[in-house]
Amino acid sequence: MTGFGSAAREQDGARCSVEIRSVNNRFFKATMRLPSDFDGLEPDIESVVMRRLTRGSVTITIRWTEIATRNVARINVAALEAYAEQLRNAAPAGLSQEIRIADLLALPGVVSDDRSAAVSESARPMVMKLLSEACDALIVMREREGDALRALLCEFGEQIQERLDAVRVRAPAVVASYQDRLRVRLAAALKELGSTVSDADVIREVAIFAERSDIAEEIARLGGHVEQFRSIIEPANPQPAGRALDFLAQEMLREANTIASKSGDVEISRRVVEIKTAIDRIKEQAQNAE
Repeated sequence: MTGFGSAAREQDGARCSVEIRSVNNRFFKATMRLPSDFDGLEPDIESVVMRRLTRGSVTITIRWTEIATRNVARINVAALEAYAEQLRNAAPAGLSQEIRIADLLALPGVVSDDRSAAVSESARPMVMKLLSEACDALIVMREREGDALRALLCEFGEQIQERLDAVRVRAPAVVASYQDRLRVRLAAALKELGSTVSDADVIREVAIFAERSDIAEEIARLGGHVEQFRSIIEPANPQPAGRALDFLAQEMLREANTIASKSGDVEISRRVVEIKTAIDRIKEQAQNAE
């Protein structure tokens, strides 16, 4: 989500430049650095940027320079005379200092400045056009970064799929291995008693173990998550991927943890550790995706 875009133009005796910078953030957050005359444009500027960018900490900087001063502040003569009259009337109360015009001009309401509204409205078309151009440039940069990020995410997805396939192949062998070990242990234990183990007892114990350690459902769900992961990062997908990837990674991690807890097999545990490592990398990189 990192990127930079800028645009500038000179028109009608004024020069305007717009810069937009973005860094990673789970949500959209806009920070604006505007000339004081442009405070009224802030909601419109944020609305335009929000329509173009869905995630990231975005800093918008606008600079405005007028080559010629076309607007001046106005003096409210009525307010000035009212202040002066009040000060003259207060003289008998002990106020003997000389009344200076500079002091009067500093009083509230004496100097009115309607320049800000005039400047912001006249500059609005240029600012909005430059803002759109700056967004275009930033998005181009972010798309280049996104292509590299997509390739990296694809690698993580393939790693998960490869380990999951290994777990799927290994799972049936775990039950068979348990059956063999159980038969040997029971035979050794009952030999001392002069008895033999029945097939029914072995089958019953194996069935209990198989039910308790069955991970077929978790394997299927994790496989489904991997397929969904591929569709999210597909270039043809028009929807923002960042938040979806973040949520999906949590669901993938939940299934991997369940597989690890239900299966006591060393080989499967090793594969699950590798799967969880790839999922953590996905969660980390999802913060960089819009």
